[in-house]
Amino acid sequence: MATASDIAAQYGFFEVRVVRTERLGPTLVRVTFGGEQLTGFASGGRDQSFSLFLPHPGQEAPVLPVEEGEGWFAAWRALDEDVRAVMRSYTIRGQRRDPDEVDVDFVLHGVDSPGAAGPAASWAAKAGPGDRVILLGPAVEDNRSVCFRPPAGTDWVLVAADETALPAAGGILDWLPAGTRARVWIEVPHAGDVQDLAAGPEVEITWLVRESGAAPLADAVRAAELPEGTPYAWIAGESGSVRALRRHLVGERGVDRSRVTFSGYWRRGASEEQLRLEAASGGDPDAE
Repeated sequence: MATASDIAAQYGFFEVRVVRTERLGPTLVRVTFGGEQLTGFASGGRDQSFSLFLPHPGQEAPVLPVEEGEGWFAAWRALDEDVRAVMRSYTIRGQRRDPDEVDVDFVLHGVDSPGAAGPAASWAAKAGPGDRVILLGPAVEDNRSVCFRPPAGTDWVLVAADETALPAAGGILDWLPAGTRARVWIEVPHAGDVQDLAAGPEVEITWLVRESGAAPLADAVRAAELPEGTPYAWIAGESGSVRALRRHLVGERGVDRSRVTFSGYWRRGASEEQLRLEAASGGDPDAE
């Protein structure tokens, strides 16, 4: 069994700068980070997550405690919240070598309404080359922050995601071995958010565009005729929708619980820090 020290050894802190940005649609912007320290960054692909530390407005760089071992979170929490770096979780959308770069896609909810956007969306909307951030990410490819792991005996894959999990869904499709049969549902706010994702002929992608009146994610999957065989399901997005879809797959479709990976990337009315504190205290908003 892995110890806390073993797990901590899988990760490291990486100081990086913005190289460029690209608007992907009304809802998403891609920020590309680069820096010498990324030589040690080892994304496992798929839904590889990491922690992003951002500066507050007026700060040149995010402020973190000196301690970088197992106690870094407590040390970070002990800093004044108006000074300590803003921490959010994101997915690596892509990684390249020579030069070392990683792509991260940000959802821009609320940036057009004063005071409505969160700190990460506000930062991403204004990000430019040279801006400094810190990543807490994998130092080894086989790490605990990769959750998409189809077990042996999987005949086909189900992926369901909203716009917050779209980058992870894209990473999963990039990774899928050729010939893997997959059914994919992705819910986005606007037609302009639909992306051209890597997919072979065995992969069927259904885009659910909210502004066009499409059914919510859970309802769309409920109404679908699913393939025969043993599935592996990966579901991510708003936690209420994720729980409902998991209940449907396990309780109504008869999918084995061990074959459903689910994650609430966000929850209405709750900040990420609240969710982290709940998890640290033993509460899991996604558990049943």
